[in-house]
Amino acid sequence: MDTVTSADGTTIAYEAAGSGHPIVFVGGAFNDHTRLAPLAGALAGDFTVIGYDRRARGQSGDTRPYAVQREVEDLAAVLEVAGGPAAVFGYSSGGVLALHAATTVPITHLFLYEAPFGLAPAADLADRLEALIRQDRPGDAVALFQTEAIGLPPQMVEQIRRSPMFPALEAIAQSTVYEATLNSQYANLTPAMSAVDVPTLVLTGADTWPALVAAAKSVPNGRHVEVPGAENHDIPVPETAAIIREFLTVNNP
Repeated sequence: MDTVTSADGTTIAYEAAGSGHPIVFVGGAFNDHTRLAPLAGALAGDFTVIGYDRRARGQSGDTRPYAVQREVEDLAAVLEVAGGPAAVFGYSSGGVLALHAATTVPITHLFLYEAPFGLAPAADLADRLEALIRQDRPGDAVALFQTEAIGLPPQMVEQIRRSPMFPALEAIAQSTVYEATLNSQYANLTPAMSAVDVPTLVLTGADTWPALVAAAKSVPNGRHVEVPGAENHDIPVPETAAIIREFLTVNNP
């Protein structure tokens, strides 16, 4: 992967491919750039696609203290790599970050896939997560985030804790603090976020969680599109890529 330096000196790792109008992909909780790599790859024949590791995950660094503005600056640094204003695809909480960033950062188009608008976690969740990490209990922090922020049932969380994937989640437990901070501050749309007027698609799977459909419909300047073949917060690559391709073609990137 290549790297770019954010405004506070943090190294942000990214991967670029393709050519044409740029699209930057912003992952959600527990995601590094690989989560959206299949979708990016499906679009690389028509566009320049750039996926990056948000701070505190993957190959990116992590400079304290955290503030949501630091993540906006990270995205801005990646947009500079793209050569200027670009389309941004935000998945889950990455959609919250993308819409908030669009209030100050030049973005040409927005694709917000199942962002949890209106589903802000408890205001003190970030502090409780930070306390667990300081006590060297990253696994408990991951589990707390999964139950309170994502809403997974406790029995499912226990199954995840026993799975081979759990050590990788523990390794990025610090990012749960940042996710909780972002969503507690911006999952409820600010006036500036509601006023963003760039061409915006708000995407949800045909069989996703009803709360995420309601969240999508709460974005005042976004057009809601249902993605066929998608369920349980997943992204069907061919169908989603086709929607993005058509939208960018019609809206003249």
